Amino acid sequence: MEMKRKRTKMITLTIASIVILALATDFLMVRKAALNRFAVYEAKAETINSSYGKVSYIDEGQGEAFLVFHGITGGYDQGFDVLSGRTDDYRVIAPSRFGYPGTDMPEGATVDMQVEEFTQLLDSLDIDKVFAVATSAGGTVAQRFALMYPERCKGLILYCSGYPATEKPTEPASGMTGPPEAACNDFVMWMISPLFKPIMGMERSVIKQIIPLKERRAGIVFDGDVVNKDHTNHYENYDLRNIKVPVLIIHSDDDKLANPDKAKLWSKEIPDCTSAFFSGGGHLMAGNSEEINRVLDEFVEKNR
Repeated sequence: MEMKRKRTKMITLTIASIVILALATDFLMVRKAALNRFAVYEAKAETINSSYGKVSYIDEGQGEAFLVFHGITGGYDQGFDVLSGRTDDYRVIAPSRFGYPGTDMPEGATVDMQVEEFTQLLDSLDIDKVFAVATSAGGTVAQRFALMYPERCKGLILYCSGYPATEKPTEPASGMTGPPEAACNDFVMWMISPLFKPIMGMERSVIKQIIPLKERRAGIVFDGDVVNKDHTNHYENYDLRNIKVPVLIIHSDDDKLANPDKAKLWSKEIPDCTSAFFSGGGHLMAGNSEEINRVLDEFVEKNR
C-alpha cells in the first residue's frame, strides 16, 4: 500500500512538472516573439520634446497624412499597424499617447492635454491638416481633437471607437474601465489571455501585440482612470453634433468592447457622417480589410 501511494505521488509530481514546464515554455516563447515584434517598431520610432515631455512616434509613407490615435494597451506599434499596409498611399503618423512606449506621462494629465501634445507634434513635422483615425479608447482623444482643432482636421475616422451617451448621464463614471494595474504584467496578461476570445472576442494571439506591458502600464492606467471615463465626466466636451469636419464611422455589430448601438445612434446625429457597419469581425474588424480600405479610400478622395 505504501509503495502504491509513493508511485501515485511520483506520477502526480511528474505530470505537474510536465504541465509547468509546458506552460513556462509557452510563456517564454510568446514573450520572445512579442519582444522581437516590438523591437522592429522600436527601431522605427522617433522622439521629440513637447511641452508635456517626450512623445515618440512612427512616421512612414507618402500621400495624405493620417494621425493615428491608438487604443488601450497600444502604443506607436499598434497605432502604426492600423494603416501599416497603406504606406504606399498614405503618410502614417502613429504616436504613443501619454504613458505608452516612449511617451511621458505628465502630472495631472487630461484628454485635452493629449490633444495639445499631438498638435505640437504636427507643428514639429510641419503638417497643417491631417485625417485623424482612431481605434477603441483612442476615439475619445480623436473626437476632442476634431472638436478643438477642426482647422487641423480634414476628416475623422472612428474605427470601433467608444462614444458618449446621447443624453447627459446622471452619475459620474466609476469603477474599473480598463485592466487593473496588477494585470499590466507580461506573465499575468499571458495567464488571462485564454479569456480574450470569450470575453473580448479577440484571438489569444493578440497577446503578442500587447507584451511588453511595462512600457504600456502607465498609459493603460491613465486610460482606465481618465480617458475611458471622460465621455461621462466631461460630457459637455463631447457633443458630436458640433463636429465641423466630415466623419467616417466603421464598426462591427459583434464588437464586445465598443458599443455598436452607440455608434449607430451617433451615425445619425453627426452632421456630415458616413458609416460602414459590418456583421462580423469583432473589435479588431477581422476579415473586413478589403471593404474597409475601399470605404476609407472613398472617404479620403471625397474630403482631401
